[in-house]
Amino acid sequence: MNPTKHRDIPLYIYHAGQCDPKKCTGRKMARFDLARLYDRVSRLPRSAILLDPMAEKALSPADDSGKGIIVLDCSWEEVERIFPELGKLNLEHRALPYLLAGNPVNFGKPFKLNSVEAFAAALYIFGCKEQAEKILSKFNWGHSFLELNKEPLEEYATAKNSTEVVEIQSHYI
Repeated sequence: MNPTKHRDIPLYIYHAGQCDPKKCTGRKMARFDLARLYDRVSRLPRSAILLDPMAEKALSPADDSGKGIIVLDCSWEEVERIFPELGKLNLEHRALPYLLAGNPVNFGKPFKLNSVEAFAAALYIFGCKEQAEKILSKFNWGHSFLELNKEPLEEYATAKNSTEVVEIQSHYI
């Protein structure tokens, strides 16, 4: 596949409407037609990759991104409530490796990524750097995320599998 001719990976957000609409990166991405918002778990696409910080496997280039990536934009209480429904969707649960937030709310804090940063990290790891830059470009602080994480993201993108991603991550923690 020619990397300059690839199609964008579909991005999906389960949005529980619990955040400040003015600061919500998911809503802004949807406004720019960069991601699709869902208010019901049952409508999320099946067999996609769910970015799940509690997953046992780390996201790696070996994962199949063809069905898209899902981010949950909700509280932990909501996650616990919807988890049984998520189990019915046959999703691949994957955790993002160690990265620092570039957003103003959690700047420099490890693992405190917002929705657009989580998507950008996954896209970068899958080798879709242009799509990652495109979604981050809608936020005036978006470039900070890539600048803060350039080195680890480049290394994660070269990993063969989840095990290698975890090995690489150990150099940054």
